[in-house]
Amino acid sequence: MADVFVVGSINQDFVLNVERRPEPGETVTDAELSKGNGGKGANQAAAAALLGADVVLLGRVGDDGFGEPLVRALADKGVDTRLIEAAPDSSTGTAFITVTPDGENAITVAPGANRRLTTGDVEAASEAIAEARVLIAQMEIPLDVVVRSVEVASASGTRALVNLAPPSEVPRALLERLDPLVVNQHEAAFLLGERVEGVDGARAAARELLALGPESAVITVGEAGAVFADGGSAKHLPAPRVDVVDTTGAGDAFVGALAARLARGTSLEDAVVYAVRAGAAAVTKEGAQGALPTPETVEAL
Repeated sequence: MADVFVVGSINQDFVLNVERRPEPGETVTDAELSKGNGGKGANQAAAAALLGADVVLLGRVGDDGFGEPLVRALADKGVDTRLIEAAPDSSTGTAFITVTPDGENAITVAPGANRRLTTGDVEAASEAIAEARVLIAQMEIPLDVVVRSVEVASASGTRALVNLAPPSEVPRALLERLDPLVVNQHEAAFLLGERVEGVDGARAAARELLALGPESAVITVGEAGAVFADGGSAKHLPAPRVDVVDTTGAGDAFVGALAARLARGTSLEDAVVYAVRAGAAAVTKEGAQGALPTPETVEAL
């Protein structure tokens, strides 16, 4: 039985370190290119596994040569990859990431084989989902796959965590099954149709998100940490100060750490405290999976 079952994306990352992003129609030279392993599903699965959880990942790669090394790298991090298959005549998901000297990133994704995941694949994995303690899903895979995964989890008593990234329109019936819904400020603003700025804005937004149906809601607020609500009030949990190198993997480290702790039966507040530290540790290195922290790294903060 897995602690955490992840249904999500697997990508090959191409990272460009640039002094600044080009304006429309402009060419910027002297960028430094590197490759990395990514995809929100893969990153979150790897994060949870590195932090001690037993993790299963359901996903798809292409048959283009990129997929096999990505799957092998996940297995090396302790992720059970038996439910990852290569979709025929499909490219592996690809992400193009630009990172500026302040550590901020901008990401463009070509989903490729991630879009080949189906509700039939979820049905085939329903027993494994039902046996897990926590389900993680994100929005880089088809919406109907996310919805069905959460339905299966909810029916079996598996705790369902959805990271609404990238922001997407989702049915209220999905939101009502979540515990927690995890978003950043931009994703919270998308759901609520209003600006969400800073810790005070996130506190108010977290309470508003509960009105949409989830049992609990968590909003990450960058270097300020996170806000969570699982009742009438919302609480801010600050992040430790660190030297920021690259923010690409922070959100996924946060989600993986949160799920790993919830799977142990930790309270939501204590799980968010730990996840905030994991996210902070992830920004001190370059890349997504390459920056994911170990328990020793998190404890050192």
